[in-house]
Amino acid sequence: MSVERPTLYFDEPGPQNTDETLRAAKRRAEELGITDIVIASTRGETGVKAAELFKGYNVVVVTHVTGFREPGTQEFSQEAAEKIRKLGGKVLTVTHAFAGVSRAIKRKFETATPVEVVAQTLRMFGQGTKVCVEIVAMAADAGLIPVDRDVIAIAGTGRGADTALVIRPAHASRLFDMAVREIIAKPRL
Repeated sequence: MSVERPTLYFDEPGPQNTDETLRAAKRRAEELGITDIVIASTRGETGVKAAELFKGYNVVVVTHVTGFREPGTQEFSQEAAEKIRKLGGKVLTVTHAFAGVSRAIKRKFETATPVEVVAQTLRMFGQGTKVCVEIVAMAADAGLIPVDRDVIAIAGTGRGADTALVIRPAHASRLFDMAVREIIAKPRL
């Protein structure tokens, strides 16, 4: 048996696609009965939009790690975090699954690590695809999403959201058990 499903392709990546990506993800969540939504948000605007649209769902907003751009600095707005929590969402700030110590090795020794190879391979499908896989592993590791049913992951290229995927989650230590089951939206690269 086969099923034909529409995929939303954007001519250009970027934040101008955020609202359309979120709406497409919401439609697919309703169609599939998916209640767990994982979304990347650097400063908080996209996370707040998602928490508003997906009110009543298990919304996990994954931020950049503290110190991502500058040591000791968190880019995510405290005001946005409060809004997300008031809307019933969760905010997760942890070491990135595809970074952490691996990034330190890359910087110190100017070499690629196996984790970087995985990340670069996923980027062949778009930056948002890499981030979707990464944030799902992070949310699974934190125990904020189930690993026995599909979730929707939403991320972007730079700012905003331009990628949405249906994913069967796995923990980072079992990354290759994860499955990208559907592409809801992504930019054409």
